[in-house]
Amino acid sequence: MSITVAAVGDLVLDEPDPASFLAPSRPVLSAADVTIGHIEVPHSHSDVQASLDVPAPPADPGALTAVAEAGFDIVTLAGNHVYDAGADGVRDTVHHARAAGLRTAGAGPDLAAARRPALLSAGGTTVGVLSYNCVGPREAWAASQKAGAAYVKVLTHYELDSATPGGPPTVYTFVAPDSQREMARDIAALRDQVDVTVVALHKGIGHTPAVLADYEVPLTHAAVDAGADLVVGHHAHIMRGVEIYRGVPIFHGLGNFVTVTRALNGGGDSAERRAWAERRLQMFGFAPDPRMPTYPFHPESRNTAIAWCSFADSRLTEVALRPCWIDDDARPVPLTDERAAAPVADYIADISRRAGFDTEFAWAEDRLLVSTPGHRQPRT
Repeated sequence: MSITVAAVGDLVLDEPDPASFLAPSRPVLSAADVTIGHIEVPHSHSDVQASLDVPAPPADPGALTAVAEAGFDIVTLAGNHVYDAGADGVRDTVHHARAAGLRTAGAGPDLAAARRPALLSAGGTTVGVLSYNCVGPREAWAASQKAGAAYVKVLTHYELDSATPGGPPTVYTFVAPDSQREMARDIAALRDQVDVTVVALHKGIGHTPAVLADYEVPLTHAAVDAGADLVVGHHAHIMRGVEIYRGVPIFHGLGNFVTVTRALNGGGDSAERRAWAERRLQMFGFAPDPRMPTYPFHPESRNTAIAWCSFADSRLTEVALRPCWIDDDARPVPLTDERAAAPVADYIADISRRAGFDTEFAWAEDRLLVSTPGHRQPRT
């Protein structure tokens, strides 16, 4: 039996009528056998602010019904904002997602629950999904008796390469070995239970085109070495390159999908969000398009795509992307015509090349096929 697994990046549904933002992509999302998306913010009526970083306001729990009705089956929750409304926000998000008919992975009332995979059988094939947050903040992490996200601990080292006190350092990042081993054990255990193993990683440097931090490639390779059949990334709110390692596709960042919110446009009642909006231009070199008040993100982030992978008898048979463009109403619109899709396809090819990958892309019917030159190394 063959199945198609689709995945997208971040979902922020913090505007009225969330179904309208998903409407253009609904036919494509619903056509896959298993569709996965990342829920970026809590969905709760709580008014608690638990984060000291840039807290996201909770979104309407009812928006999760729109996610399910658009064709999503599994949502990953391990991210830097899942604990922004505290433990109640985590519990509410899991509860409302499951009530809407969605399977969840990556967050829960304690660490054991957060590390538990989401499982779904389709066409005689069982797909398992694990979800980890790699970017903090620490208060978002789950513990043995604390709600939060499953996580992979990433360390940062600053090295001053010149004898200039206060000068710009070189930044190195790497995964804590014990944390990576725990992730690998989870993946290996899941692989023994399912036919297709998917690992979702909330990782990367936000709002910055093309760049991958030091830890990202080694971490994704470790996931494949442990048994992942598909690795998907999100968090940066802008796409990252595509890599194939040992025959396994790694989508280093699927970028934004539906991400509609007014919380980051400089207004609101949160001093932390207002301060972040003021620093945005200095930190990331862009200001949001004033014509899109519900989309406060980098202009290049309007390039996005749906990962589209086919499996037959537990073996990967095709890797593809369904290019999309986020229109002026902040809706991702699938581009099924080669000419219309060309700018987004070229963008994906360019950021993959800039990341150092030899990935090749070719249009076929309504999708962008992904491959590498020469022979792939089979996994043993």
